[in-house]
Amino acid sequence: MPTTQGETIVAIATAIVAQQGSIGVVRLSGEKAIAIAKQLFTAPGKQIWETHRILYGYICDPQTKEIVDEALLLLMLAPRSYTKEDIVEFHCHGGIIPVQRVLQLCIQQGARLSQPGEFTLRAFLNGRIDLTQAESVAELVSAQSNAASQVALAGLQGKLAQPIRELRHHCLDILAEVEARIDFEDDLPPLDIDLVRQQLQEVLEQVTQIIDTAERGELLRTGLKVAIVGRPNVGKSSLLNAWSKSDRAIVTDLPGTTRDVIESTLVVAGIPIQVLDTAGIRETADQIEKIGVERSRKAAESADLVLFTIDAQMGWTAEDTIIYSQVKHRPLILIINKTDLTVENTINYPPEISQKVMTAAVINQGIDHLETAILDFVKTGKVAAANSDFAINQRQAATLTKAKVSLAQVQETISHNLPLDFWTIDLRGAVQALGEVTGEEVTESVLDRIFSRFCIGK
Repeated sequence: MPTTQGETIVAIATAIVAQQGSIGVVRLSGEKAIAIAKQLFTAPGKQIWETHRILYGYICDPQTKEIVDEALLLLMLAPRSYTKEDIVEFHCHGGIIPVQRVLQLCIQQGARLSQPGEFTLRAFLNGRIDLTQAESVAELVSAQSNAASQVALAGLQGKLAQPIRELRHHCLDILAEVEARIDFEDDLPPLDIDLVRQQLQEVLEQVTQIIDTAERGELLRTGLKVAIVGRPNVGKSSLLNAWSKSDRAIVTDLPGTTRDVIESTLVVAGIPIQVLDTAGIRETADQIEKIGVERSRKAAESADLVLFTIDAQMGWTAEDTIIYSQVKHRPLILIINKTDLTVENTINYPPEISQKVMTAAVINQGIDHLETAILDFVKTGKVAAANSDFAINQRQAATLTKAKVSLAQVQETISHNLPLDFWTIDLRGAVQALGEVTGEEVTESVLDRIFSRFCIGK
């Protein structure tokens, strides 16, 4: 991301919604931030302009002298600020007009509208945070659950960066030992090859453990998409309503009531779950219902997990067989609903279905068993390793995988008794990859990819 650190940048740092926002923050960062603030802000009385102090006053247009807003001004002088530059925040009244006018006044006084993530980029470039912490900022802002926010906070506190740095330093120590033997072979004792192998194996195992947190991180960040699929009138909408504790879906005794995919977002054991209540799948002449059925099939295809729902009263029907043939290649849990309306517990369903849950959605029975079954699916199929405070993202996983490959190649080089010069090639590769995770070695294109995904103002 191209950026000129000498420039003063400005952005609206809060979500602005007409008639709903009580406070709107306009943030400045850079060497002209204080000068611009003094041009625009009048603080009555003897208020002192000093760092980490809040001033009360008025924002005025310096050309017309018109009062734009009554506001608070927060000063954070370098280096004790988010960017390690001078930062000024105007805390205005919320809504669209006040903050937009203040933003334009700042630009007229010489500030430049910031690019997405540029405040955090400056914090990284100025050494206040490393790259893992910068990414954690974005993840904290977008967290959809308590668990996701805790993982992001752990990254922000350096719990990921610390072990990565230690592993990198360990690799650098091994590299230094090897290069010393190349340059001063006659002056040093022989290299302890078994010790080097052991050290490399320890680093490799720790890198592997960190990589294993990637699936957990992805799950916490993006959540799980679950589609409720089945014939019309088997209780799919009742299941959604009981599970979400709401009346999101219309429930009647008439088949085909649900004509489109209805979404609801839940959190189960810290995992965001997007639940899709689909239209009953059946052959129909109704054109609107046909569209709903087609959307149901697409929802099932895109879902991480299908809850294939049948009617306990009717048992497994020929229609169920047809629908099952369309979704059986997807991860699937069989939901036998309406168990409150029958005493018959024996239902012949395909033997390859390994998980089933009995529910009576209209009386809220079996929902806890459903959540347990989903969590079992998550543990066995989505997150093999979850015993960590942190969880890496896709970029970090890809970079650590490069380090893992390099470390494995060093071991192979040693086993083939190749010269020490060959060892250093892959050792440097591992050092570089580990440095890319924390930002100690990173290209501008990587920074561009990371920070372009941030929101403006952060």
